Amino acid sequence: MTANKQSIDRQIAEYRPKLKSFIRGKVTNREDAEDILQDVFYQFVKTVNTAINPIENLSAWLYRVARNMIINFGAKKREAKMPVARNAGNDSELMMEISELFFDVDDSTPETEYLRSLVWEELENALAELPPEQRTVFELTEFENIPVKEISETTGVSVATLLSRKHYAILHLRKRLKELYNEFIYS
Repeated sequence: MTANKQSIDRQIAEYRPKLKSFIRGKVTNREDAEDILQDVFYQFVKTVNTAINPIENLSAWLYRVARNMIINFGAKKREAKMPVARNAGNDSELMMEISELFFDVDDSTPETEYLRSLVWEELENALAELPPEQRTVFELTEFENIPVKEISETTGVSVATLLSRKHYAILHLRKRLKELYNEFIYS
C-alpha cells in the first residue's frame, strides 16, 4: 500500500464519524445519509488523486462538500409545503411542522433553503451570545451528538454542571429565538 493510499485511508477513518454525525443531523433517512457520506469521500479521493494544488484545510473542505451535497440532494426531492397556522391551537403539532420544514433536507425548495439559512444565522448569533462553557456543551451534545457523560470524562467537569450549562443555554436560545418563531407563525 502506498504512503498516499495510507494517508487517504487514515484521513477517511478520522473524519468519517464526525461527517456521518453532521450529515445525519440534516438528513432524516439513514440510507440517504450514507449515500451522501460515500459521495463526499468519493469526491475527496478523486480530488486528492487529480488536483494540482493540495487541499489546505481538509476539515473545512469536507464539511463544505457535505453541505453542498446535502443541499443538492434536497433540491432533487419534492417541493415542501409551508406550514399553515391552521394548527395554532396545537403547539406541538405546529412545532413538528416547523421542525420538518427547517430540518428535513429531503423536502427542500429555494424558499425553504432561504428560511433555513435565516434560522441557522439567528441560531449562530444566539449561540455567540452564550458564555463559552454553555455554548461548548450545547454544540457538542446537539451538533456533534457527543453524550454528556463522555464530555464529562474528557473535560473533568461533572455531568450535573454540564447539564446545568446546557439547560441555561437552551433557556437563552428559546428566549432569543422566540421572536423569529413568532415571525414565521404569525406573518
